[in-house]
Amino acid sequence: MDRDGVINRNRSDYVKQWGELELIPGALEAIAFISSSGRDLIVLTNQSAIARRLVTTETVDDIHKRLAALVAARGGSIKAFLVCPHAPEDRCHCRKPAPGLFFRAQDELQVNLANAVMIGDQITDVEAANSAGCDAILIDPFRTVPLSSNLECTVVSNIAEAAQVVCQK
Repeated sequence: MDRDGVINRNRSDYVKQWGELELIPGALEAIAFISSSGRDLIVLTNQSAIARRLVTTETVDDIHKRLAALVAARGGSIKAFLVCPHAPEDRCHCRKPAPGLFFRAQDELQVNLANAVMIGDQITDVEAANSAGCDAILIDPFRTVPLSSNLECTVVSNIAEAAQVVCQK
């Protein structure tokens, strides 16, 4: 699952501290629903604010610990947060749309990518999932994200719908 735009609202100036994290309604419940269904839930997130020196890795880790605690309080769990700290111009292998974070999940967390499903809100999430051999779900409430014919994904309106699709697979 992606973080910004899926779990919390996107900010043009990045989430730089816990107080700036605005949860999307229903996100915590959807995460708890998915994880309580027997699936491992892993957050794969581009965090270029680290490379831009707007936030430290330690602060991002703290935000993730707090987010995991909120999910745990609702009976769910987040197995791990895998973060790409690079800026787009770094051209790294882990920044989505590159599939590096997916391969880290496979190598470090024994994720079977053929059975994995990525929930994201950007074309780059779908591209990364497709490149890694995963199914993808695109959250696009207003059906405004242009999909090219070579991308495969299920399109839903919100994270609750995405959770239903994941748990039916």
